[in-house]
Amino acid sequence: MAFLQKIRPSLSQRICDTCCAALVSLTVLIPGGLAASPISQNLSNPQQVGSATFRFLGIPVYDAQLFTPNGAAFSWDADFGLKLTYRKTLKQKALVESTLEEMARQGNPAPSQSALEGCFKAVGKGDSYIAISEGPNKVEFWRNGQKTCTLSYPGAKRAFMSIFLGADTRSASFTRQLKGQ
Repeated sequence: MAFLQKIRPSLSQRICDTCCAALVSLTVLIPGGLAASPISQNLSNPQQVGSATFRFLGIPVYDAQLFTPNGAAFSWDADFGLKLTYRKTLKQKALVESTLEEMARQGNPAPSQSALEGCFKAVGKGDSYIAISEGPNKVEFWRNGQKTCTLSYPGAKRAFMSIFLGADTRSASFTRQLKGQ
């Protein structure tokens, strides 16, 4: 570095400035990766309250995280965010059909297949979807940080989120862990 200072005194300053800028950026983005997330933009002081891995025949399909304002206990009466990070590649058709099947199995009202096709695209390993409720009748969706759609109809929050957080999910232990219980 002393050699660089003799030849180009301004170069070492530029390197230092670049490193400082990078550190500031990381500091802003690091707390749970939420600073630039739709979760932090749509929930007040979101805190993760639980996480779980969903498995099908023992194979991990996705990791789920539940966020609530101020880390409050899960309640259907409050808004919350759910993040799914996929460990496997899944086609759009599989995501849409399994969502509709689960909603029907639980007896919940479902949007049209075409509405869900607008929300869900195929996923690969590492892709994520975020669903955030806005009151009882609206759920907004983001894929890898980009908004894909809003489902808005009476009871949309409970109808969709019950797939993961309801009383009749496919895995009671998954749901308990996701709720932080």
